Amino acid sequence: MPAAELTVPIPRPAENDHVKPGRKVSGKRGRGPLSGRRVLVLGGTHPEASAARSRVVELGGAAAVNLSASVTDVMTPPGADRDRRLRRIVALEFPLRDADWLSAPIPDTPAEAAGRSSAAHVLPRGGVVDLPVTVDGSRWSITASWGQQTSCEVDVVAFTLDGDEQVSCDEDFIFYSAPESPDGAVRLSTDGPTEQSVALDLAVLPAAARKAVVAAAIDGAATFGEVGAIEISVARGSSASPVAQATLDAATTERTLLLGEFYRRGASWRFRAVGQGYDHGLNTLAGGYGVGIEA
Repeated sequence: MPAAELTVPIPRPAENDHVKPGRKVSGKRGRGPLSGRRVLVLGGTHPEASAARSRVVELGGAAAVNLSASVTDVMTPPGADRDRRLRRIVALEFPLRDADWLSAPIPDTPAEAAGRSSAAHVLPRGGVVDLPVTVDGSRWSITASWGQQTSCEVDVVAFTLDGDEQVSCDEDFIFYSAPESPDGAVRLSTDGPTEQSVALDLAVLPAAARKAVVAAAIDGAATFGEVGAIEISVARGSSASPVAQATLDAATTERTLLLGEFYRRGASWRFRAVGQGYDHGLNTLAGGYGVGIEA
C-alpha cells in the first residue's frame, strides 16, 4: 500500500522545563564534593532512587544505572538487600554508602582526585554542552543503557531533521530495520539487550540538517516508568571516554522518550540531554517528524 504521512504532530519540548527558552543550561564538571564519582543506587522505591540520583548530580557526581568498573560508590538505602547485585558488590569491596551519605559527602583528597580520569560533563535534564572542535571532531556517538533487570524490549532510534524539525526523506529515520542512513552519517548499533548506540558523523550530514534527535521506544504495553532510569553518554567516536553524560529517570507512563539531540549553533554543534517522554508509540513519534508511515 502507498505510504501516507501521519498528521498527528508531536509536542515540541522546550529548552528545559525549568529554564526560559533560549538560555543555555550547562552541565557540571570538576565542581562539587562528588566530582569525578559515579554512584550506583540500589533499592528504594522509584521516587526515592530518582531523588537520590538527582542529589548525586547536584553534588557534581554522575548517577550510574548498572554495575561496572567505573562505579566508585554504591548507595544502599532500605531494600538494597533484595538486589541480587549486592553480594557481588560486597565481594568486590565497593564503598557502601547509606542514605545519610548524600547529606554530607566527603570530597576526594587531592591524591584521590588526581587518580581519577577526567570527569565528563554531568548534564541535568535539559542540560546543554558545546561539543569541542578538534581535527577529527565530527564523529560522535551517544550510548543509552538501562537496567539489566528490564523485562521489556527498548529500541533506540534517530531522526535527522531540518529547520522545521522534519525529515527530508524517510531514510532520515534510523531504526532497527534500517540501522544506517544511505550516506553513512548516522548508524545504529546494539550492544546487548540493555545498551544501544548511535554513531554520527556530523561533517557528512547534509547542509539542510539542523538537528539529529535520538529517542527510545517500547513496543507493547510496558512504560518507561517500569524500565526505570536510562543513562546516556556522549563521546568522540565509539571508544573514547565520555565528554558528557546524563541519567534520565523522570518517566512514568511514557512509551517513547527523547533522549538527546545534537544541534547546530552557528558553525559549531551542541548536545542537549532532553528526557522528554510521550504516552504514544513509535509510529506516532516518527509521523510527527514527517516520516511516511504505511497505512
